[in-house]
Amino acid sequence: MEFSGVKRRKPWLIGDQRKASYPHSLQFYLQPPSENISLIEFENLAIDRLKLLKSVENLGVSYVKGTELYQSKLEAEIRRLKFSYRESLEDEYEPRRKDHISHFILRLAYCQSEDLRRWFIQQEMDLLRFRFSILPKDKIQSFLQDSHLHFEAISEEEKNLREQEIIASSTSLGGPKLELEYVYKIPFADALDLFRGRKVYLENGFAYVPLKDIVAIILNEFRAKLSKALALTARSLPAVQSDERLQPLLNHLSHSYIGQDYSIQGNAGKISLDQIDSLSTKSFPPCMRQLHKALRENHHLRHGGRMQYGLFLKGIGLTLEQALQFWKQEFIKGKMDPDKFDKGYSYNIRHSFGKEGKRTDYTPFSCLKIILTNPPSQGDYHGCPFRHSDPELLKQKLQSYKITPGGISQILDLVKGTHYQVACQKYFEMTHNSRDPDLDNRRLLTACPVLGMYALPTMPTVGTIFKDIVLREQCVVETAWMVYMTGRRDLESSLEDGGTEAS
Repeated sequence: MEFSGVKRRKPWLIGDQRKASYPHSLQFYLQPPSENISLIEFENLAIDRLKLLKSVENLGVSYVKGTELYQSKLEAEIRRLKFSYRESLEDEYEPRRKDHISHFILRLAYCQSEDLRRWFIQQEMDLLRFRFSILPKDKIQSFLQDSHLHFEAISEEEKNLREQEIIASSTSLGGPKLELEYVYKIPFADALDLFRGRKVYLENGFAYVPLKDIVAIILNEFRAKLSKALALTARSLPAVQSDERLQPLLNHLSHSYIGQDYSIQGNAGKISLDQIDSLSTKSFPPCMRQLHKALRENHHLRHGGRMQYGLFLKGIGLTLEQALQFWKQEFIKGKMDPDKFDKGYSYNIRHSFGKEGKRTDYTPFSCLKIILTNPPSQGDYHGCPFRHSDPELLKQKLQSYKITPGGISQILDLVKGTHYQVACQKYFEMTHNSRDPDLDNRRLLTACPVLGMYALPTMPTVGTIFKDIVLREQCVVETAWMVYMTGRRDLESSLEDGGTEAS
């Protein structure tokens, strides 16, 4: 695949040539694309693919995979992003071409570490599972052959001969069901997972696998091939990165923000100090709600809490003058001398607004930064309640927020699965008795529900307040978590200069 800065001239294919290029709506991506594309198209295809895979991941967390609701949500998202998904649709050449090229682009971005490869493989497997589940039965054999999987369906006579054994090995099959089911004769070595789970009938070194179970074998083959391909891509990556046009794009893709753009600061002065108390209980995310409560009760927050909450208040519209007044009034209630506040604390407030030191206009912390950096210790109130709270204490806190017992169970299950941001999303839905239809498609494309999610139009007042919160590129897709865990700690520092601050 070659790249240019000019508009790409698409290859002129007609009729059977177009069908032959991409005979199915799904594939194993065995052959890389060979046509020329522009850099603009390269980036657009990559971003759309990344959005699709993020949707696959988020829907897999929010819904049970394979259910009707999961299938319909994922199909709607694939249709919205204009990727291929059904065999029966007319003129699928462009969606299938997009699917093919975008997959290989993300291979370049996600081959760079073991964690990135693992995330990419899992989402691609889930996408393949969905597409295979809606593949017409008369197309399955052709797909297997095109994917170099030499699995042949046995004849009706052979199936009837082993009917009892096959049904016994698969409890979900009955006699009438088996009559309508294809059964494949597969080498034993290719069905080890089914054998390990005692879910397949073996005879003379072959496994007899019903169609409903063959997807597990197909996914294993896909995983093995894709894993090997990513390893080979990683070896040749230096040659690709030597192209100065591609290196920034590839580096950005693996930790890029693909949600709503909050880069325009348009909220300054749109919130008054009198509104903060009511907003904290109605609309603040739990991390900010607990900080505000602690500040009102103790009339003080330690440095980590002041940074996290102060930048949040700045993001929702507090001006520098309002921020100085807000913090000073609260600290004075804690018996602090006004002069001490002016000397020990006001500098850092002005610093966060870009008025001191390096004059960097700092943005609110992203969810990722709150979750991964500077965990709270005894006496601290910053951090993410879903990440840093004891489950029992979190349960009590949710009860005090009037969350229903069923809702609390759902949130705690998400927390147990380390889906902290999804738990925050669930909290939002329950406290606002609302589920935005568009939210299902786009809500977790951001890793920043702290600000992005709480800017939805379901909140008439706060919707305008939070609309244009400054986030720039701090919000990243959740895959940056994996980048971080491999040691690439590239999150920006809260205070790059200005020394230390009083605690």
